[in-house]
Amino acid sequence: MRILAVDPGEKRLGIALSDPTGTIAGPLTVLEHVARQVDAAAIAQLAAKNGAGLIVIGQAIDDDNQPTPQSRKAQRLAEAIRAQTGLPVELWDETGSTQAAQQARLALGVSRRKRRGHLDDLAATVILQDYLDAHPGP
Repeated sequence: MRILAVDPGEKRLGIALSDPTGTIAGPLTVLEHVARQVDAAAIAQLAAKNGAGLIVIGQAIDDDNQPTPQSRKAQRLAEAIRAQTGLPVELWDETGSTQAAQQARLALGVSRRKRRGHLDDLAATVILQDYLDAHPGP
């Protein structure tokens, strides 16, 4: 089963998609943030178009395992997506996903100039791969 993951941000939403076996995550696209309902509809449409059976939303958790203001926004986005689709929607801890995406670019030897810019789709990929690793298939 394919799984779609979202890294929700203030300006952009990174989207990642798993392979059909639900083993490997890869970047899919970046959506510009418009409004919660519009974003939810676009995410639901991407999930349907790509045959996803589950949507995972990255949620920031603080050091005391408590929700942050950003995680409450992720919860509201998840609720809006649930209203748009019959697919299950899960929240997953996204702590460190952006830093991991930055480290991945460094490890791949991407030049400093090309490292500038958004990491949203790569952060979504990190979130999804973390989720997939924690939920191995049969």
